[in-house]
Amino acid sequence: MTIDGNRAQAFPHGSSDSLDGLLLVDKPSGFTSHDVVAKFRSTFRFKKVGHGGTLDPAATGLLVLLLGRGTKLSDRVMGGDKTYEGTMKLGVTTHTQDADGEILEERDASQVTRDMLEAEMRRLTGDIMQTPPMVSAIKQNGVPLYKLARKGVEVERAARLIHIYDFRLLDFETPCARLSVRCTKGTYVRTLCADIGEALGCGAHLESLRRTRSGSLSLNDALPLADILRLSREELRARLISMHDVISKGL
Repeated sequence: MTIDGNRAQAFPHGSSDSLDGLLLVDKPSGFTSHDVVAKFRSTFRFKKVGHGGTLDPAATGLLVLLLGRGTKLSDRVMGGDKTYEGTMKLGVTTHTQDADGEILEERDASQVTRDMLEAEMRRLTGDIMQTPPMVSAIKQNGVPLYKLARKGVEVERAARLIHIYDFRLLDFETPCARLSVRCTKGTYVRTLCADIGEALGCGAHLESLRRTRSGSLSLNDALPLADILRLSREELRARLISMHDVISKGL
């Protein structure tokens, strides 16, 4: 999880806080969203840095960094709809509903067809109630659920209303299905995969995930984290989406 590019000498402590706005990062796998914020802050000696929407450590793709006064835009950025592409593996369930978890069960998925998969995806399109997984950052009495899960504690979670605008099967070759989903904030794609696997009787988990859009912001406009950490001050400024553009253009 090493990324070079320490430019601390070019950014004296506190000097870059005049850079206010949004920075689009292509997050690598293996980093938490907080890791990215911490790496950026330490490299550029930036005091105020946040992010607009958590990605799981294994997930890649669009992470919106909020710089300086841009941290005040957190609710605006986090509230936008999200688009993802990912791969679901049928026949294997894990305790985290993704590839990072311990395998709980393996079942035969050879009977699943493309038509069966697409039927389940249509069933999950529109307004649905989703129960968040135990391994998540949602807090129960101030404690993140994933910390309870590490201790083997499982608590009841209230189902939440989410909306799936579009759920599409891009490719299917047993046991793996590549999919895309456009959804409201707070949607757990790994839970969608687990629910599909359960409905099909074979189980499933999310093998990989990449966020491609957050609101009107696109991964196409993001730079890999390693490239961002090598930018000069003026190059960094040129990559910023200004406060004015965020507010005036409704980003």
